[in-house]
Amino acid sequence: MQTIQLGGTAVPRIGQGTWHMGEEAAQRQAEVRALREGLDIGMTLIDTAEMYAEGGAEEVVGEAIQGRRDEVYLVSKVYPHNASSAGVQAACERSLRRLGTDTIDLYLLHWRGEYPLSETVDAFEKLREQGKILRWGVSNFDVDDLEELANPDCATNQVLYNPEARGIEYDLIGWQAEQQMPLMAYCPIGQGGTLLRDTTLLRIADKHNATTAQVALAWVLRKPGVIAIPKAVNLDHLRQNAAADTLRLDADDLAQIDAAYPPPTRKQPLDMI
Repeated sequence: MQTIQLGGTAVPRIGQGTWHMGEEAAQRQAEVRALREGLDIGMTLIDTAEMYAEGGAEEVVGEAIQGRRDEVYLVSKVYPHNASSAGVQAACERSLRRLGTDTIDLYLLHWRGEYPLSETVDAFEKLREQGKILRWGVSNFDVDDLEELANPDCATNQVLYNPEARGIEYDLIGWQAEQQMPLMAYCPIGQGGTLLRDTTLLRIADKHNATTAQVALAWVLRKPGVIAIPKAVNLDHLRQNAAADTLRLDADDLAQIDAAYPPPTRKQPLDMI
């Protein structure tokens, strides 16, 4: 699988998202099984957050990586309302307990809130000194937010990106590329809704003997410096996500997607879910 440098570590360009995991007890073992299968096929980056099922997703991840922690690049996120100096410390320690680990590889501020960025960054740096996190970054930051942050130690910015949500192409992707800051794309295949039934993507998928989800992932990954973190519980979907690593869209495919989902021509508010 293709890899990219993230926080000084080579990680796969297709990882595993966990949003909505941990919400239903009846789904827990299927979710654990899917995450473990993903590790088996090389999707060793797992992204989660304290927000997801109010810690439930982290508990699912903790069960999935038990005995396999060394294989995993583990990403979690702190709520903005926990982003004070004391709040970050307490939130991280709760996440570590749920995840069953001593260290989170990459810890992100989920989105901006009331606390000054300098206070949150100082708290992140304290966690690094304690060995509780290895690197830190942000999520749902636009260019002006990153310029205000102005910190070379920020390892990544995680944002919404798929053919239906292209606003970041106007400036954010280019800005991060100039800073050599990888971009993590959440919901790269939408939320399993209209995008996957789109006639343009269906036509391209048929041409490549692929699925529309694979086309969407290949489209996101056409940009260097981008990591995609789709979520899948169905094992067939999981394996299809991993196989998208080898799908290459040609110029005609990209032109068709541009016609169906035009790239931005002006600055747009940052899309968030």
